[in-house]
Amino acid sequence: MSAMRQALSRTALIARLTTSALLSSTVLFAPIAQAVPPQIKTQAPGYYRMMLGDFEITAVSDGTITIPIDTLLTRTTPAAVQKRLAAQFLKPQLETSINTYLIHTGSRLILVDTGAGDYFKGKGGGQLITNLKAAGYQPEDIDAILLTHIHGDHSGGLSAFGKALFPNAVVYVDQRETEFWLNPANEEHAAENQKHGFAKAAEMLAPYQAAGRVKTFHGNTQLFPGVSSVSSYGHTPGHSFYAIESQGQQLQLWGDLLHAREIQFATPGVTIKFDVNSEVAAVQREKAFADAARQGYWVGAAHISFPGIGHILKAGKGYNWIPANYSSKP
Repeated sequence: MSAMRQALSRTALIARLTTSALLSSTVLFAPIAQAVPPQIKTQAPGYYRMMLGDFEITAVSDGTITIPIDTLLTRTTPAAVQKRLAAQFLKPQLETSINTYLIHTGSRLILVDTGAGDYFKGKGGGQLITNLKAAGYQPEDIDAILLTHIHGDHSGGLSAFGKALFPNAVVYVDQRETEFWLNPANEEHAAENQKHGFAKAAEMLAPYQAAGRVKTFHGNTQLFPGVSSVSSYGHTPGHSFYAIESQGQQLQLWGDLLHAREIQFATPGVTIKFDVNSEVAAVQREKAFADAARQGYWVGAAHISFPGIGHILKAGKGYNWIPANYSSKP
C-alpha cells in the first residue's frame, strides 16, 4: 500500500507540474491585446460626380438640417404625414439634405445655390466650402453662381462677415426675386415666417452688389451655352429652375420645387409653410413632375437625400423617385 500511495503521489505531482507549465506557456505566448481606435463618427466628404454629355456635374453637400416636417407641410395633416414617414422608417423630425450643384462646362465653373452658410447657427448646413475643396475645387475657381431663389438655405453661403466667399463669381438671379427680397417695403406684408428673409437677403448679396457682380434675368433665359433658366414662380416670386444640356442629355436643377420626397411625390398637392404662394407652388410642382416623367431627363433637387439626383416615373395619381444608380466612374 505504501508503494502504491507513493506512485499515486508522484503521478499527481507530475500532473500538477504539467498543468502549471501549460498555463505558464499560455500566458507567456498569448497575443498582446491591441488598443481599439476611437470611433470616427464623421461621414466621408460629401460630393458625387457624374458626366452629362461633355459637362461634368458635381453634387456638393452643404450638410443636413433636421426639421419638424409633419407640422411644416400644409394641405395635409400631421397624422397623415407621420403615417407615411413611418412606412419608410422615418420620423417627423426629418433630417433633410441641403444640396448644391457644380457644373463644369469646360470653359466655365458654375455653382447652383450656395447652401445655408451660418443661416442655421450651427444646427445644420455650412459644409459647402469644405466639401467643394474635397471635390477638387476652390471657391476662387467659381465664376458664376446661379440662385434658384434667395431663401437663406440657398443663398446663406454667399458671404460671411460682409465678405464674398466666392470672390470671382457673378451672381445670377431672376429679377422678380431681387425685386421682392431686396425691397424692405415688402417685408411689412410678408407672412411672419418670411420676414427674417429680407434682412438676410440684403446681407448675403451686399458684397456682390458693391462689386457690381449681381446680374438679373427675366424668366426663361439662356445664360450660357447649355445653361438656361426656367421660371417656376410660386415657392418664391422669382423661383427658378436651371436646365443643363450637353450632347442631347439634360439635367434640371429644381431648387425648392419640393421639400419632402417621402410625401410630395405621392401627393404633389401637399405644400409647405415656406411657400410665398403655396397654391401656385403646387401647380408648378405637378407641372414639373409630369414633364420630367414624360421626357425622362435627369433631375437634381436641393432637399432630396444627397446627392439628390435621379429620374421621375408616373405612378397612379402620383409619382415615384428613382435615385441615380451609384457609379464609381463619372
